[in-house]
Amino acid sequence: MEKVENNDTVTITYIGKLDNGEVFATITEKQPFILTLGESQAPPSLEQALLGMSIGDTKTIRLDPDEGYGPRRKELLHTLDRKSISNKIAPKPGMLLSLSIEKEGKEHQVPATIIEANDKTVTVDYNHPLAGHHLTYILTVIGINKSLQI
Repeated sequence: MEKVENNDTVTITYIGKLDNGEVFATITEKQPFILTLGESQAPPSLEQALLGMSIGDTKTIRLDPDEGYGPRRKELLHTLDRKSISNKIAPKPGMLLSLSIEKEGKEHQVPATIIEANDKTVTVDYNHPLAGHHLTYILTVIGINKSLQI
C-alpha cells in the first residue's frame, strides 16, 4: 500500500475544530484539499502528520496558535470614529467588515470584526478570527499522486 512521502501531491478531506468543539472548516470529497508536500501549502505540522499515511487513513492533529493563524495581537484592535463607517450599516459586535487601509502607499481591503460599537466609536479587531486558537484537524487521505523523482 502506498504511503505519503515528501513531494507527493496528496488529496485530503478534513474537519477543523476549536477546543470548544466548534467546527470552523469542513472539507469534503466533493471539494477536497489538494496539496504538494514540501511546497508550504499547509502548516508544517499538518504536512508532517500526512507523512506515512495511506489512502483511507485518518489522523487527528492539534496545532498551537503559532502553527495556525498566530497569536492574538492587541495592537490589531483599533477604535475608529463612528463617522468613518458607512451610514449604510448599523455596526454590531460580531459583524465582519471589509475596511480599507493604506500600506506602503497602496490601499488594501482587509477584514475586521466589530468588537464594540456605540454612537461615537466602533472598536474593530484586525486579527484573523482563528488567531490565538488551538486548531484540531481530523485528516483523511483520499488520494496520493507520487512525485516523479529524477
